[in-house]
Amino acid sequence: MSDSDTRRIVILGKTGSGKSSLANTIFKEQLFNDNPTLNSGTKKCRAETRTVKGRRITLIDTPGFFDTDIPEEKLKPEILRCIIECSPGPHAFLIVFKVEKITKHEQEVAKKISEYFSEEAFKYATVVFTHGEQLPKGQKIEDLVQQNKYMSELVRKCGGRCHIIDNKNWNGSSEDKYRTNTFQVKKLLETINKTVEANNGNCYTTELGKGVEQKIQQQERCIAKISPHMSKEETREKAKSNVFHRFLVRATGVGVGALFGAYYGARKDDAFKVIFVLLHDALEGAVAGYHAVEEAETVWEAVEKAAEAVKAQHVKMKSGCTGGITIT
Repeated sequence: MSDSDTRRIVILGKTGSGKSSLANTIFKEQLFNDNPTLNSGTKKCRAETRTVKGRRITLIDTPGFFDTDIPEEKLKPEILRCIIECSPGPHAFLIVFKVEKITKHEQEVAKKISEYFSEEAFKYATVVFTHGEQLPKGQKIEDLVQQNKYMSELVRKCGGRCHIIDNKNWNGSSEDKYRTNTFQVKKLLETINKTVEANNGNCYTTELGKGVEQKIQQQERCIAKISPHMSKEETREKAKSNVFHRFLVRATGVGVGALFGAYYGARKDDAFKVIFVLLHDALEGAVAGYHAVEEAETVWEAVEKAAEAVKAQHVKMKSGCTGGITIT
């Protein structure tokens, strides 16, 4: 089965919400680490592919993108990894919550999704609750959702799509089939299929996602020429790894360039110009760093090349020979 026939599903949620356990429940395998004794849960995006009910599915487990105590600088590489893993884009997002009191931290989730992706992402999203045993008997998850203004609004934005599972207590049979994972996973997969149909079979993507896919395909062609014995699956995985590495190298060049540019800018004498000089020199440094790492193969090499480029640019500027900022 080709990669184009695979459903790509990104699982989002705070650390400890049950993302990894949900993935394991869908696949009926312990593929993702859901050890509750670990402090940080999933640290890196991880993708696994299996066939479920005749459909090939890739689940992308993500770190706690919505955790308020994790610096965004640490999350950015994993957001990038997520984009690459589900390239050219996911067919569905699963937004995971526990069945518990909704705090202001949970209420930030919709805002973060809009920031990291876009409002368009909600057209592809389904809300999934874990710890279903906490749901009062005789109730359905829709009943609980209606009792909370924020949650009912989020589910409305997701087209009314919501489901509930219990990764621990609902694995067996029950007189009430609603309270079984077999029933809930079946309904969840049906909802995802309907979502894909409603979006005319298209996946969620952005200009960045399209650009990433082009880079991956370029890498695939290069790898196929060098290693024709590799399978299509191995070639694509290698291509995605190469693209992620190159993006990190580029990001390092920009970051180091901006840092060194600001450093040189801060050494100007006119205190009234400090803010403007810092911003201007940081931008010029970022551009110089971006171009300098074109041939860099490692992050450390990118650091060295970017630092050298900004230093050379500073010397050139001091001599009065500069052509300004140019990005190509």
